Amino acid sequence: MSQEPLEKPYSDLRLAAMAPDTFLGAIFKFFGPLLDRLLGINKLRTIYESSELSGLDKQEFSKKLLDELGVQVSGAEGVLEKIPQRGRCIIVCNHPYGMIEGVIIAHLLTAFRSDTKIMANVGLKIFKEIKDFFIFANPLKPKAVINTSAIKQCFSHINNDGLLVIFPAGRVSFFQSNKQRITDGDWNRLAIKLATKTETPILPVFISGTNSTLFHNMGRIYYRLRLLMLVREMLKLEKHTIKLNTNNLITVKQLNEFDGIEKMNDFVRLQCYLNDKDYFTPWLKDDESIAFKNIMPMADKVAMKAELSQLPDEQHLLDFKSFSVYYGYQKQIPVCVQEITRLREITFRTLDEGSGEACDTDKFDATYMHLFIFDHQHEEIIGAYRIGQTDVLQKDGDLSQLYLSQMFNFKPEFINQQQPCLEMGRSFIIEAHQNSFHGLLLLWRGIGTFVCQNPQYRTMYGTVSLSKVYDPRSVALMNEMMVTDKDGVTAKAPFEGLLHPEVKDLVTLDSVEVKQLSALVMGIEEDGKDIPVLLKQYHKLGATFHCTGIDTNFNHTPGMLLSVNLPEAPENLLKLYLGSSRAAYVNYNNA
Repeated sequence: MSQEPLEKPYSDLRLAAMAPDTFLGAIFKFFGPLLDRLLGINKLRTIYESSELSGLDKQEFSKKLLDELGVQVSGAEGVLEKIPQRGRCIIVCNHPYGMIEGVIIAHLLTAFRSDTKIMANVGLKIFKEIKDFFIFANPLKPKAVINTSAIKQCFSHINNDGLLVIFPAGRVSFFQSNKQRITDGDWNRLAIKLATKTETPILPVFISGTNSTLFHNMGRIYYRLRLLMLVREMLKLEKHTIKLNTNNLITVKQLNEFDGIEKMNDFVRLQCYLNDKDYFTPWLKDDESIAFKNIMPMADKVAMKAELSQLPDEQHLLDFKSFSVYYGYQKQIPVCVQEITRLREITFRTLDEGSGEACDTDKFDATYMHLFIFDHQHEEIIGAYRIGQTDVLQKDGDLSQLYLSQMFNFKPEFINQQQPCLEMGRSFIIEAHQNSFHGLLLLWRGIGTFVCQNPQYRTMYGTVSLSKVYDPRSVALMNEMMVTDKDGVTAKAPFEGLLHPEVKDLVTLDSVEVKQLSALVMGIEEDGKDIPVLLKQYHKLGATFHCTGIDTNFNHTPGMLLSVNLPEAPENLLKLYLGSSRAAYVNYNNA
């Protein structure tokens, strides 16, 4: 009595069933039973039959298959939080295993959005139950007809506002001798072309893990052996947890910061690998939590105004509307300096940089110059810089009189030992004025006026606080891509953030512009914040970045040391900050 055919789809899990009608296919069919046993296909077929996977709905099938294989998935919630609930979106992933990640992503995302399609290797056709998840392609034959059809289907799906997943490597990660690590091969540019042509955001998702050492060693002998071992590798994942990690959606605007499809592709690939938690160094937590003291009361306004009225005319640098910029020393303006230290502590606490004391002060406030903005309308200080005049502070060659000597070892050849410099630090703008243009501009115009009065100061140096409100990977990126000249100085407590080797590759191959660094950081930061405004400001001035250290006296905050040769700054900025006196300043003969 003949058995009635199954009404539901049935996956024929035999190598012979997948063999093409060619001479090579005939060989596969002949040796099929032996290869099925060697490659683990028999075991997969046993799981398939004993678990009654035949003909199941695609979501039920994929869940049951993952359960039977013992695969655990973590980080799914974090990925789903970043995906729009509707509308076009492209997800790109690395390809560490070759098969199982396609099933994981398909199951996860289809449960969240039913309009999910995954561009996958034609090899996954082996499971007929889940074929509706996929748009199939053949990465081993780029000119195959199926690939042309797949690309058209991808464009159509995106144009219909669907969610599309692409594994741009097209094939499983492998050991690359030139990089000496296991990673994806070159990424196909399809995702970038789709995104730029259809104005679609991209979400890079990193999938943790890799196949066995044997798998990679066999692949080094002959690359096609990797394909034959994929099923056996999948069966090794019992009780294995695969982690998914992502950051932010990448907009087309961010992509456009990179010139050309190739650099855009490198950027997206890098964003994917930056999610690898094996290359993540969290900020060290203090052994004891800081008990923040109450902020001291505001200084007496009448007393502040009285101090300002007593300052010499040359210390009243400029006026703009109700704002005036002054400079002074603690012995001249003790009440104003007290208020500056109070406002510094308030501002720095919002950046996880506060001292925890009632105000932010130290011994250097007594010897450094304070340049600040006073708002006469509201009778308050809105921002300040603390500036050290190295020729004044180091009359006896005493480096300890410089605040930054606590962070850095300055060698005799460093600029602050060679000529009069201004050490810039402790800058702030109060929160109410941080989004207005005039705060930072007035401080810099005040600095410009001061140097025109004192043209012997040709060089400014100092640190940009990188703040622990930034992800450590962002700080590591800024350090890697901005620091170019380490001669003459070392950090006493160096910043030692890890970076994925893919970052090193990118920086080695090509220089990264500040706008591109911004795109990278905005892709990492949970709130999408950009690199510090001051970092951009100093870069525009032509700053040289020397090294990044940890300020152990300032809540272990990382700071990037830089210097600016002010006479060589761009003409438009000299005009903006120095005004009509710029020519005299630039041409000043220090001799």
